[in-house]
Amino acid sequence: MTADTADILLLSGPNLNLLGTREPEIYGTETLAEHVATATKAAENNGLILEHFQSNHEGEMVEAIHAARGRVAAIVINPGALTHYSWALHDALATYAGIIVELHLSNPKARESWRHVSVVAPLASGSIVGFGGVGYRLAIEAVAVKLRK
Repeated sequence: MTADTADILLLSGPNLNLLGTREPEIYGTETLAEHVATATKAAENNGLILEHFQSNHEGEMVEAIHAARGRVAAIVINPGALTHYSWALHDALATYAGIIVELHLSNPKARESWRHVSVVAPLASGSIVGFGGVGYRLAIEAVAVKLRK
């Protein structure tokens, strides 16, 4: 993370670096870079600055959340598989006082039963799931609306 003035931290969890080639029938053919570009444009359209961080490592995700405390107004997080079991991620998000939006390309509730539980959702202001790449724009716009209130 490099931007000291970011308004929104977009966090991308494990395996999202493989978007575009990983199970395109579920996650689509757009790359993570394309999704980040969509989110960045949505942030700019709302007068906000977006910072992105992706990691395949749970501890790095936790560290990114810790570093966001008191620094950014919102976290949009697609935690990947960490959604379903990472109490470390849950606890880190619990220390964050800003807006949290959970984001998923697919709808976890429409998939395997083990995906139905989210340890992130109880801490989130809201969740955007199942809308594919447009979810990135929707998540940023949701943050912008909450920030204006």
